[in-house]
Amino acid sequence: MEIERKFLITALPEHLDTYPCRMIEQGYLSTDPVVRVRRDSDRYYLTYKGKGLLAREEYDLPLTEEAYRHLLRKADGRIITKRRYLLPCGPYTIELDVFLGDLAPLVIAEVEFPDLEAAGRFLPPDWFGKEVTMDPAYHNSVLSRS
Repeated sequence: MEIERKFLITALPEHLDTYPCRMIEQGYLSTDPVVRVRRDSDRYYLTYKGKGLLAREEYDLPLTEEAYRHLLRKADGRIITKRRYLLPCGPYTIELDVFLGDLAPLVIAEVEFPDLEAAGRFLPPDWFGKEVTMDPAYHNSVLSRS
């Protein structure tokens, strides 16, 4: 089960280059249900995501690079590329996605939680913008088609 809240970011935090960063590339084989292939640095996955906004099922299956490249050619819509920065935030990690290509300058922060109660208690940092957790337009699967 994935439990996460999402926020728009209008101004990047200072010293962003001092945090760990990974390059992510992903394409969607289906958006209903969500079936995605992803390259995360040098790792490759096929992911199934269930329905939901704040909480939903998520399953990852490892892929070889060859299988990933084969499946990526079958993706519908745009291939999403982004830089993902990992910033500490108390007991949590902020995954700050800086979108590249035609989705730039979109920046979204996601924070994952162990349970719904923790998600409800979370107080976002001052530099976070509007919360978009309940807005499906900010799901990557929707962004791949818009």
